[in-house]
Amino acid sequence: MSEEILINVTPRETRVAVVENGMLQEMHVERALKRGYVGNVYKGRVSRVMPGMQAAFVEIGLGRAAFLHASDIFRAPTALPVDGVENGSSATPVPPINELLHEGQEVVVQVVKDPIGSKGARLTTHLSIPSRYLVLLPYSKVLGVSVRIEDETERARLKEMLVALAAEGGIGYIVRTNAEGQTSEALAEDIDYLGKLWIALRENIKRTQVGQCIYEDLALPLRALRDLMRKDVEKVRVDSHETYDKTIRFAQQFMPELVERIEHYPGERPIFDLYGVEDEIQRALKKDVPLKSGGYLIIDQTEAMTTVDVNTGAFLGHRNLEETVYKTNLEAAQSTARQLRLRNLGGIIIIDFIDMIDEEHKRQVLRMLEKSLLRDHAKTTVYDISPLGLVEMTRKRTTESLERQLCEPCPTCNGRGSLKTSETVTYEIFREITRAVRQFEAATLLVLASTKVVSKILEEESVAVAELEEFIGKTIRFQPEENYSQEQYDVVLL
Repeated sequence: MSEEILINVTPRETRVAVVENGMLQEMHVERALKRGYVGNVYKGRVSRVMPGMQAAFVEIGLGRAAFLHASDIFRAPTALPVDGVENGSSATPVPPINELLHEGQEVVVQVVKDPIGSKGARLTTHLSIPSRYLVLLPYSKVLGVSVRIEDETERARLKEMLVALAAEGGIGYIVRTNAEGQTSEALAEDIDYLGKLWIALRENIKRTQVGQCIYEDLALPLRALRDLMRKDVEKVRVDSHETYDKTIRFAQQFMPELVERIEHYPGERPIFDLYGVEDEIQRALKKDVPLKSGGYLIIDQTEAMTTVDVNTGAFLGHRNLEETVYKTNLEAAQSTARQLRLRNLGGIIIIDFIDMIDEEHKRQVLRMLEKSLLRDHAKTTVYDISPLGLVEMTRKRTTESLERQLCEPCPTCNGRGSLKTSETVTYEIFREITRAVRQFEAATLLVLASTKVVSKILEEESVAVAELEEFIGKTIRFQPEENYSQEQYDVVLL
C-alpha cells in the first residue's frame, strides 16, 4: 500500500493530509489562534468538587473550567505491578472524590480531550509523555507494549528489551506501535530523551504558576511525523521551506533512517490541489457519500451520536435482491471506515446497513468493517449486528470533528438543518398581529418580512389579510426586506 503524508503550511493555518493509494484518508488542521490542548500539561487549581458526579472542575487557564473524574486521579500504588496492572490504581475501588481533592488545591493535570461544544476539556493526573517509540508514564511502574502490536513473538521481544533498559529506573513506559521491528538502541535513545524531558518537566512544575502551561505538545507538522510516520510511508512532502527544515532536524534526531523520505515541495501548484485533497475536504463536509456501485451513505452528526444510513440508490445488481444488498453493504462498510477516519467522527456511531437475511453475509459485512478500521489510529470498538440490522460502534474522540473545526451552525436555521415554511411564518405573523392590537393602540400596522413570505401573503393569502383587517379594525401594510431570513419578521405599530 502506497502512503504519503502531505504538509501544507500557511502563516495562520497548518494542514496535514494522509493519502493512501491516491485517496485522502486523514485530515488534521491546526490554526495559530486555535491550537488544540490534548497532551499539554498544566498546573491547575480545583474550583469545585462534586461528590454526586465523583468529579471536580479545575481551572487551568483555558477560560472554561476543565473536568477531572475521580478515576483519572493518580494514587500511589500499594504494591509493585503484577501482570501489568498496578495494585492501588484501576485494580481497587475509586475513593470518594472529596477524599482525593478539595477546593483550592493545586494539581498538575494533562488534557486528554479538547473542549468540544459546550463541554470543557477532560483532564487526568496520570501524566503520559510520548516520544517516537515510547510513552513515558512518570507516576507508574508499568512496562507494557501497545495492544496494536499483535504478533506475540514481537511483543515478547519488545517487552524483554524494555525491561532490560528501563526496569531499574522506577518509571513506567509503554512501547508504541511505531516501535515494531526496532532495535534496542532505538528504544534506549527514546528512554534517554524522555528521561531528560521528565527532569526538565519536574523543574517546570516547581516554577510554574497556577493556570500556566508546564509542557506543550509538539506543533502539528512534528506531531504528524512522530505519530503518523511508519515504515510504509513512502514520502512526506512539505510545501514550506521553514517547516521542511524543522521536520528534517526533528527526523535527524528521532528517526534518522526516515530522513531521506522527507522532501520539500517547491511547485507553483498548491500541493493539496495536486493530490485532489481540497475537493475531498469539500466532499467530507457533505452528508451524502456516493458509492462506486451507485449506492450512497447519509452521515448525520448530532450531539449525542453519529448515524450512518446505507442505501442501494441506483445500484440494481445482477442476480437477486439479497446479492445486491450484500455487495452494497460490503462497499458501505469500507467507505464508512474511511469516512469516520477522514471526518474524525468519534463517540457513539450507529450504522444502519440494509437488512440482510443470510447470516454469513452479516458476518462478512461486519468482518469487512473491522478489517477496514484496522488502519485507524483512533481506538474503535465494533459490536455485533442488532436484531434491527444496526451496528453499534465507538471511536475514541479527542478533538472536534473536521466539520466542527471548519464550519459553524447556519445563522439562518441556527443549526437545525431546516427552516419553517413561508406558510408557517405567514400564520405566525397573523397571530402576532392579533396579539399586538390587543396590547397597543395603533391605526396602522407595518409588517416587515422576507420577500418570499410577503409575496405569499399578498398573492395567496390576500383574502385572509382582508378578513383579518376587518376583524381587528386596522389597516395592515406589508414591506419585503431582502436581508430578512425566511423565519424573520417584525410587526411595527404606526
